[in-house]
Amino acid sequence: MRSLPATRPTPLNREVTFGVDEIIVSKTDTKGVITYANDVFIRVCGYPEEHLIGAPHNIIRHPDFPGGVFKLLWDTISAGQEIFAYVKNMAKDGSYYWVLAHVTPTVDRTGRIVGYHSSRRSPDRAAVAEIDTVYDLMREEEHRHHNRADAAAASLNVVAAILADKGVSYDEFVWDLIHRTSPELRGVS
Repeated sequence: MRSLPATRPTPLNREVTFGVDEIIVSKTDTKGVITYANDVFIRVCGYPEEHLIGAPHNIIRHPDFPGGVFKLLWDTISAGQEIFAYVKNMAKDGSYYWVLAHVTPTVDRTGRIVGYHSSRRSPDRAAVAEIDTVYDLMREEEHRHHNRADAAAASLNVVAAILADKGVSYDEFVWDLIHRTSPELRGVS
């Protein structure tokens, strides 16, 4: 496995976007090491393919993004389930880009998880604005903790409380957000 660069990029307040008709695709092994990156992924993140393949997928992790969401994502896919999540990533130059990720386990003939497949679309701006208010609360909670694992668990408790107040599961919350903010899905059940 290739290690992360010694120096991570400095986050910039500059967004990189990609077309609504484009899909970022990557595949990883069970440890999150990138085994495949499509051309859209390479272009948007700014890393050449030879730097991505063999690197941990968190090479594109934005430091502003709540660790609790990644914990939820990894807990879900390692249990053999799919997940949809809004994710803020960071390009090689420090720019950021938002995605609506659909991550699924890849299984062999016996049903054993052998990796993960992620397809990411350009999210609706209204969805990003709404989800980022939830992520703001998660980040605030994470800053109260010195240990990353404790911070992630605590921020997940924040989300659990928000969802309990709404009377919905995480999946129901995300699907509602997708349907309310995606013009092509409004009114589709």
